Amino acid sequence: MEGSILHLLRARQAAGKPLRVGVIGAGKFATMFLSQARRIDGLHVAAIADLSRERAQAALSRAGWPADQYRARSLDEAMKNGSTFLTESGNALFEGSKGNPGQGIEVVVEATGDPGAGILHALRALKQGIHVVMVNVEGDVLAGPLLAEKARRAGLVYSLAYGDQPALICEMVDWARACGFDVVCAGKGTKYLPQYHASTPDTVWDHWGFSAETVAKGDFNAKMFNSFLDGTKSAIEMGAVANATGLGPQSEGLGFPPCGIDDLAHVCRPQEDGGQLSRKGTVEVISSLERDGRPVYRDLRWGVYITFEGHSDYVRNCFADYGMKTDSSGRYTALYRPYHLIGLELSISVLRAGLRKEATGSASDFMGDVVAVAKRDVAAGEILDGEGGYCVYGKLLPAERSMKIEALPLGLAHHVPLLKEIKAGQIVCWSDVRFDEQDPVVRFRKEMERQFEKKREGLARRWNP
Repeated sequence: MEGSILHLLRARQAAGKPLRVGVIGAGKFATMFLSQARRIDGLHVAAIADLSRERAQAALSRAGWPADQYRARSLDEAMKNGSTFLTESGNALFEGSKGNPGQGIEVVVEATGDPGAGILHALRALKQGIHVVMVNVEGDVLAGPLLAEKARRAGLVYSLAYGDQPALICEMVDWARACGFDVVCAGKGTKYLPQYHASTPDTVWDHWGFSAETVAKGDFNAKMFNSFLDGTKSAIEMGAVANATGLGPQSEGLGFPPCGIDDLAHVCRPQEDGGQLSRKGTVEVISSLERDGRPVYRDLRWGVYITFEGHSDYVRNCFADYGMKTDSSGRYTALYRPYHLIGLELSISVLRAGLRKEATGSASDFMGDVVAVAKRDVAAGEILDGEGGYCVYGKLLPAERSMKIEALPLGLAHHVPLLKEIKAGQIVCWSDVRFDEQDPVVRFRKEMERQFEKKREGLARRWNP
């Protein structure tokens, strides 16, 4: 089909000009992408950067790459012969673009998971005229709205990563709005119980049900798994969705109500109509566990969903005519996708960015912020250890409230000392920690806060002259 991404890709391949891609970070997400990328004609992974060359080689081996594919000694050599250059420096991926527009990397996949590194890599890429696919949702929720604005001004793409849940949710929201529906709620499923917020890397495997033998045999990162369990990753992902869609966090953040797919329209509707949302137009994560630990019937643990509203009797009758599951009023209904394939689907973002200049979800406003909350009583002088660690977990708040109380973003709650004791369940604020005001990531985050505060003040004056 003319105009499709495959048609455009085949044209590039036929012209001998494959889409040139660089990957930073050779973890699980990137490995899944690499397993598929080598099967896509016209897509050339020209360079892969990871702090450990051995880890990158192991990832490529798991992904089925022959060793002679990644023996290029430089990015220039890889560009010329279609091979892949391995490097321990993310900045090396940008060298081919210096003074040589159109000849270097065209799309960078940032998959380090380190929010500070992700922001700096994205800025460097945009400065060099390179599109960015931000697998690093931690970096996106910390400063994605400003990164996306800089990309738009430069005529470039800054995109969430397809295959990850936020981009899939954004696609569903776009579909509903393009059909003329009002989106009531959007989100995903996960395994959640309230006590998980206190989980640490020492307790995470018991909660997941992994034996010591299983952990010893696998490549398991305790902090990463714990960030999924303690609610942090859910907050981060829903913050990214809020900023990309304009859907807001609820006043108290995520509630994690237990809910199966048959009950989506009933649970994910406003409280005034019998549901569990504080209002319409929000994000929410549903739990695959009842509060007593029993499994939810027909859960959506691995999937994503939206609920939306029929604005008229005619539309609501259409819901019924075509077998849509609705709430008891027939007013609210839902669509869901039961699974997401992570990096196996990432090429969709890469190809759309590089060939069509389209994002699969991109921040357009600063709606949601993920702030650090103490897991336990944390003493003055202790060093916060960030996402998935022993000290704090991430909580989603409306950005306006976060800025008002000067809450510390979770992405900056790493390697910073506390100046005073913080009680369990208390939000950590900027004034509670010692931070480096000259750190480039801190400065960029502060710049974003100032810009979006000015934007809100301008809108307030516009509507209340």
